[in-house]
Amino acid sequence: MAEIDRPELLTRGFSNVYVVRALGLPSFTVYSANQTYQAEKERSEATADDLTEVKEYVSEHYAAPNSKYYGIAQGKNVIVIHLESFQQFLIDYKLEVDGQSYEVTPFLNSLYHSNSTISFSNFFNQVKAGKTSDAETLMETSLFGLSSGSYMVNYGGDNTAFAAPSILAQTGGYTSAVFHGNVGSFWNRNNTYKQWGYDYFFDSSYFQEQTDENSFQYGLNDKYMFADSIKYLEHLQQPFYTKFITVSNHYPYTSLAGESDEEGFPLAQTDDETINGYFATANYLDSAIEAFFNYLKESGLYDNSIIVLYGDHYGISNSRNTSLAPLLGKDSETWTEYDNAMLQRVPFMIHIPGYTDGFISDTYGGEVDALPTLLHLLGVDTSNYVQLGQDLLSEDNDQTVALRTAGYYITPTYTSYSGHLYYTATGEEITNPDESTTAATKEIRNAVAKQLSVSDEVQTGDLLRFDTDTGLETVDSSSISYSNSLKSLKSIEKKLGDESTSLYSENGNQSTVDLFKAPSYMQLHSSSSSSSDDDS
Repeated sequence: MAEIDRPELLTRGFSNVYVVRALGLPSFTVYSANQTYQAEKERSEATADDLTEVKEYVSEHYAAPNSKYYGIAQGKNVIVIHLESFQQFLIDYKLEVDGQSYEVTPFLNSLYHSNSTISFSNFFNQVKAGKTSDAETLMETSLFGLSSGSYMVNYGGDNTAFAAPSILAQTGGYTSAVFHGNVGSFWNRNNTYKQWGYDYFFDSSYFQEQTDENSFQYGLNDKYMFADSIKYLEHLQQPFYTKFITVSNHYPYTSLAGESDEEGFPLAQTDDETINGYFATANYLDSAIEAFFNYLKESGLYDNSIIVLYGDHYGISNSRNTSLAPLLGKDSETWTEYDNAMLQRVPFMIHIPGYTDGFISDTYGGEVDALPTLLHLLGVDTSNYVQLGQDLLSEDNDQTVALRTAGYYITPTYTSYSGHLYYTATGEEITNPDESTTAATKEIRNAVAKQLSVSDEVQTGDLLRFDTDTGLETVDSSSISYSNSLKSLKSIEKKLGDESTSLYSENGNQSTVDLFKAPSYMQLHSSSSSSSDDDS
């Protein structure tokens, strides 16, 4: 979600509720009618022949799964954790303040280096104006967001999609749910998720009342969100595919204000307050995730699950990076667009309990590559699906990362960003490319433009409505309701009886809610605080 500028309200379109407030109802009516007209016009002009061309492209660029990894997580629950505004540089980062060193994300660091985790060090966000909604679209469908506006807002509630929840429901019998402590209408999630096949969406209406102490403008803080999710999670039939969307590490990075027990991690000391608070909220997020992992282990869910963690997009915008530079060991005066490009990295980790051959891959990839990578680990054949990403573990992966802005791309050899061309390995700018470099970069530029244009054709033309070769049924969104979900889950348990596979049923109809413990920062660090007091 990152920084929200009100002038971008129409181009990004977070929620119609926000647009109505900004424009007033009469102006919104005109705006909405124009949006609907444009979408319907593009859709009406699209034909099945357009899809044929798309499928030819997809077939040519398909990356076959690596037999070494294909199916190693088959049948396991999938738990996806969306790390809001979380950049890769936070991994292993230590903040120096007043001569002391503070590890920002100790738990995520341990996951990143675990021999049960496949981690990626060169994984880039590929979002544009849709920010978080673009990341969700990329991760769930292996298609890009739009060059302007949000796909989820403009098309998500109507377009046919073959997204992760629907694919796993039909190929593996998965139940699916999203947990998020904000209103369901934000980014049009409540409608888009139905088109994607999510069975349940637990938004803020399912959680405790929000106060100044437990939440901020973007929703319930993460520890509360995870805690309140347990009473629903434990009733899901297994295997399940779930997504937890965190918010506390969200601009302006002041979400902990008012929570005195959570304040304590030091602020950075720069001339930019946004940067200064970023490390404290990231530390809080890290602590919340550790608490959730502890719950998974205590409840027994951990051993039969894989946990996918990803950062959705940058947290510190490029305009602030020169202030960030000294904290990264860089000189603000010599900061370049190459440095900005490298800060588009975000974490992508797949943690597989019981797996002991984990590693850190330096393969270059982006969010569009996440879905085929995950599905192949789960043993799902993706060769008939319209997915524009490539399995990051495939030997056929071409390691070309298309950024959503025209002409921006990253490969292991070249980085093109904001009108500048660099050698990726060194950051050296190429100001006078030779003939071979010119030819190579032209080929990359054309390939990236083609990938983006194919995605736009699919998204704006709703081309997947013509796709009958997937072996999948299209989602009937009219049959999905996000009301009274707990009652529905309990009804399913009762109907299945001894055949129910929910954690609640497997636990002898006993709740696991009390197993979730999330100590505050002050509780976690009380011993060190006491020690410091004693020394003074």
